[in-house]
Amino acid sequence: MAASSRCPCGSDRPYPACCEPLHDGVRTATTAEELMRSRYSAFAKGLPDYLFRTWHPRTRPAEVTVDPDVSWRGLAISDVVAGGADDAQGEVEFVAHYVRARQPETLRERSRFERRTGRWFYVEAV
Repeated sequence: MAASSRCPCGSDRPYPACCEPLHDGVRTATTAEELMRSRYSAFAKGLPDYLFRTWHPRTRPAEVTVDPDVSWRGLAISDVVAGGADDAQGEVEFVAHYVRARQPETLRERSRFERRTGRWFYVEAV
């Protein structure tokens, strides 16, 4: 499989079979980890509307933007706590690699997610 056809989320699956259906609203994420991966892919693909729609209404900003000067290079999940198909909450810890102004950088975060009306939402970094 060509690197360009792989999903940015790191699943090693083709984008159309991975995060694209989530981005297009064809289906919703079934786990907190799947939502986190799809949100990373949305940053990589420049999809601020998806990021807005998947951010919990209680904590999301009025506007969500994607920095066009950031090039996302890789995602590694380091820990998952709950967040399964039958859970109400979950946490996902990850490391995301990116380049800004030709400088490689790393974002480490533990994100908290909640399921609301049957859908997973990003709540906040903890």
